[in-house]
Amino acid sequence: MAVGPINLPVTRLFVEEVILECLEKRISRVDILAFEFEMGLFPKIQEEAKAKGIDLALKYIPREVFDKRAVERNQVVFHGVSYIEIKPYVNKNAVAVELTDFSVYYSQDTMDNAAASLDSGKCKIVVENGKIIKVSKDKDGVCTRDMLTKKWTDWIDYWSVDFDFEHKREIVRVKNEATGEMEEVWTGDFIFENEWQSFRTRKDRSLELKTPFHECLPRRYKIAVKVVDIFGNDTMKIIDVNVQG
Repeated sequence: MAVGPINLPVTRLFVEEVILECLEKRISRVDILAFEFEMGLFPKIQEEAKAKGIDLALKYIPREVFDKRAVERNQVVFHGVSYIEIKPYVNKNAVAVELTDFSVYYSQDTMDNAAASLDSGKCKIVVENGKIIKVSKDKDGVCTRDMLTKKWTDWIDYWSVDFDFEHKREIVRVKNEATGEMEEVWTGDFIFENEWQSFRTRKDRSLELKTPFHECLPRRYKIAVKVVDIFGNDTMKIIDVNVQG
């Protein structure tokens, strides 16, 4: 098990160092716990670890770890990162993508804790087991619960698609220790380019779940789908698609 920093997101470099240590010590499974992960980190880093024989699990550290009562009551749960389910549609020289599921496992506080800490006439929003719930207490001290996320699409703020994810390499400038000069180096990753997106507005809360067909040349593509949830957290999934001419 590895634990990330308190005030910074876990980066690719951090995870790569953990993977390297696992290889050196012949460890086949590792959990990385973090308050936040670098955008675009998964699922590619997990696929890379799997190719090296390592079962890599990324889990969020809940805020309950700082609540002594939650710890004593064994109410602290470490949830895995969100995951995306998508379905590609391939026609001659064209491809479309449908978003079919988005699962979230956040937990921030619990309904019991919220109800116990609420004053009469007040309400509080909690997130428990991937559901957003409004807990209210009336003037007589009676609590009611109203579930605000009734379906999986309620979690999505917007989603976008890069139909050719490996088209643009991520290049950084680093100093060559031997020559002392700056040079461009490929990080091994790619830059996500937003070619299509669907997002909610204040006036229009609807969300398109299938892209129009995107014309492309016949060959294999890596398509990346990125979902940003209502809390601003980023999740990405990459799939291989073979387009025929």
